Amino acid sequence: MIAKTPDWRGATLARLRQIIHEADPEIIEEVKWKRPSNPMGAPVFEHDGIVCIGGILKERVRLTFAAGASLADPRKLFNAMLDGKSRAIDFYEGDRIAEAPLKAIIRAVVERNLAKVKPARVRKGPAART
Repeated sequence: MIAKTPDWRGATLARLRQIIHEADPEIIEEVKWKRPSNPMGAPVFEHDGIVCIGGILKERVRLTFAAGASLADPRKLFNAMLDGKSRAIDFYEGDRIAEAPLKAIIRAVVERNLAKVKPARVRKGPAART
C-alpha cells in the first residue's frame, strides 16, 4: 500500500507505521478488508485486539481507533469521527506528527486490550485439591 502511494501520503503512513511499532513492538500488522471499492484494503494493527486501522484517503491519511471515545486525549489529537465510539486522527500534507502523545494513545489501547483478555482456565485436578 505504501509503495503504491509514492506521494506524501505513503510517506506519512510509513512514518505512522514506524511509530506504531515503536510504541509496541508486539503489534501485528495485516492488510484486511480488500473489496472492489478499496482494492488495497486497510492496514490493521493488532495486539490482543484491534489497536488502530490505517487509511490512505484522497487528501489525508487517517488512523482510526475503534473505541477511541473511551481513551484519554489530553493533547486533542483526535480530530475526526468525533460523534460515535470511534475516533480518528487525520493527517494532512505538511502536518507534524505528535509522536509521544500518539504513542501514549497506542499504548493505552494495548493496555485496554490486554485487560479484556480472559485468563486461561486453571484446571483443578486431584493434586490441586486440598
